[in-house]
Amino acid sequence: MLAIALAISAILAFAADPRRDAMLSEYAVEARRLDAGFTSFSAQRGETLFRASWNGGDARTASCTACHTADPRQAGRNAKTGRPIEPVAVSVSPRRFTDKAEVEKHFLRDCKSVLGRECNALEKGDYITFMAGQ
Repeated sequence: MLAIALAISAILAFAADPRRDAMLSEYAVEARRLDAGFTSFSAQRGETLFRASWNGGDARTASCTACHTADPRQAGRNAKTGRPIEPVAVSVSPRRFTDKAEVEKHFLRDCKSVLGRECNALEKGDYITFMAGQ
C-alpha cells in the first residue's frame, strides 16, 4: 500500500508545475470566454483528442499517435521527417507543457497537421490535462 501511495505521489509531483498550471489557467479563461458553460478541463476528452483519427489534416498525421505512439510515455518519431520525439507524457518528460511559447508553437503546427485547423483553448487544456496524468 505504501509503495502505491509513493508512486502516486511521484506522479502528482511531476504533474504539478506552476508554469503549466498558469498556462492551464489562461486556457480556462479563454475556454470560459468562448463557452459560458465551461467548468473544467477533462483528461478523458484530452485522451479522446490524442487517440482519435481526424480527416482534416495531413494523411500522414491523421492522429496524434501517428508521431507520439499509442503510449504517450514512449518516445515517438515524426511521421513526416523521422525525427525522434521525446515522450509527451509529463511523468516521463516533466518539462513538457511548461514553456508557453514552445507549447503554442507545437499546438499551432501539430493541430493544423492532425486536425486541419488550430486547436481551441478547451482542446489545449484537455490535452495537457491528459498528458499531465500520464
